[in-house]
Amino acid sequence: MGTPTESTTAAGRRRLFITAALGIPVMLAAAACGGKSTGVGPGSAPSPASGSPSASHPQSPAPAPVPGVTTGAWRALPPVPAAYWPEASTSIWTGSQMIIHALRYRPGAKPAPVTFGYRPATNTWRRLARGPGPATIQTTDVAIWTGSEMLVPGLTNGAYNPVTNTWRPMAREPSGNDGAVLAWTGREAIVWDGVCCDRTSNRGVAYRPATNTWQALPDAPLARRRNAMGAWTGTKLIVAGGISRSVPGPVPRIYHDGAAYNPLTRTWRKLPPMPTRRYGGIALWDGTEVLFLGGSTTGYTPAARGLTYNPATNRWRVLPAMHYARSGFAAVWTGHQALVWGGLMGPAPARVPPPHGEAYDPATNRWTALPQSPLHGRASPAAAWTGTEMIVCGGSIPSQPQPTIFTDGAAYTPAS
Repeated sequence: MGTPTESTTAAGRRRLFITAALGIPVMLAAAACGGKSTGVGPGSAPSPASGSPSASHPQSPAPAPVPGVTTGAWRALPPVPAAYWPEASTSIWTGSQMIIHALRYRPGAKPAPVTFGYRPATNTWRRLARGPGPATIQTTDVAIWTGSEMLVPGLTNGAYNPVTNTWRPMAREPSGNDGAVLAWTGREAIVWDGVCCDRTSNRGVAYRPATNTWQALPDAPLARRRNAMGAWTGTKLIVAGGISRSVPGPVPRIYHDGAAYNPLTRTWRKLPPMPTRRYGGIALWDGTEVLFLGGSTTGYTPAARGLTYNPATNRWRVLPAMHYARSGFAAVWTGHQALVWGGLMGPAPARVPPPHGEAYDPATNRWTALPQSPLHGRASPAAAWTGTEMIVCGGSIPSQPQPTIFTDGAAYTPAS
């Protein structure tokens, strides 16, 4: 896609409706970069440092032997300027800075929009124009980088220009975007299979910044679903998998079919079925194949084995298993390998962070371990690939008596 969008860099699907944000107490933690840990839940005690053992921070198991270790180095980042809800955040990489737009948490106050920018060249965060407040509670935010604007349809319905540090209103998106597959084609932004409130869809919409208008896509030749995975190849939008509506109703159906959309002809074509049924997870385009990483094949247990689809051969293949199956992780494509970090593993509610990240190299078809990061593990970190390093920051983790929100971050540079 050229520049990663939220669909190719973020930690899974970000879902948090405003009604939830108003009522969930959390703990804040930011120790790796010198930030303070502040209790913000009613009657809460200060959270311990994010790297120290505590009942409030479920610990990773001891790393098991992993064949090979990817060489490279981590460096700690300064903390994000203010705590925000990771599940109500979205981010992009502009080519020079990582921009995060989110809802800030302030005790006793309604969540307010915040926007931050991190520049690796100066190793600094800067507060940006915060953007419009949430216009509705019936959707979530997503972000798509056009090369000049960060489009944020959904809760925000605004477009941010980093050159002028200003926002402009966007036309109202005609559908929800929870679990949507995103793409920027060079002329329009595509939001496909976005839903709200446990609904299902096989439809998408396209937004053209030049006219500030939305247009419905033709229906895909797929049954209605949610939480499909997909990526933009440069010419086609590939989507596959998904799950039927689950609440209320019978046992949900998990899908393994897929389709490819051509925006030039506004047509779909069916794909051969995936080797296994799959929903959720992250899809990355590596220049040859779409990598479908993570996701679930049944229930809520994350899958260790990913899948790939090659548009040139119209074939699928199964990847070797990650050493730690995880959900809610961050993943980026570097140009040579996929880097995976963070997430949680194991059955709920006893989920814990994996002890380290992993790297997948298509040339060798193998996973290797990343060096240990300076951060405590967590789910839903924001992530970006800058061209030389992977940035991860923020995130959250279930803990007792309250969840924890992190404001620290780190950057990983693979060896040349």
